[in-house]
Amino acid sequence: MKIMVSACLLGRRCKYNGGDNYNEAVAAYTRGHEVIPVCPEVAGGLSVPRPPCEIVGGVVMNADGENVDKAFRDGASRCVRMAQEQHIDLAILQPRSPSCGVHQIYDGTFSGRRIEGSGVFASMLCAHGFRVVDAEDIEKGECS
Repeated sequence: MKIMVSACLLGRRCKYNGGDNYNEAVAAYTRGHEVIPVCPEVAGGLSVPRPPCEIVGGVVMNADGENVDKAFRDGASRCVRMAQEQHIDLAILQPRSPSCGVHQIYDGTFSGRRIEGSGVFASMLCAHGFRVVDAEDIEKGECS
């Protein structure tokens, strides 16, 4: 099985604050499979670290009020092309991210409030017919 994974979940320090979101359940689930780590935000040219970003009225903005939507969409498009070229079977993505959120994202007020919705990359993968799961689904054993 070929599995595309948010790189931060595998310990890559590409998170907006320079850290990672290492997830042991994801690492265990992917063992023995071909893993393709991606960070759509970095693929779109954003730096590490970078200001936190949220989707505000359908547009990705950073906490400094800068429109970074183009970088998010460019990076997501690059990673979707990679998913197509690699013929991935599954994508496991970071929860609540404006790129990778599957079930929820932050509400665009930078207050920590969550809403139902998907990030730019997760939405693009789904629109192209890829199977996408949230890392928390893996932790709960809800992915077979």
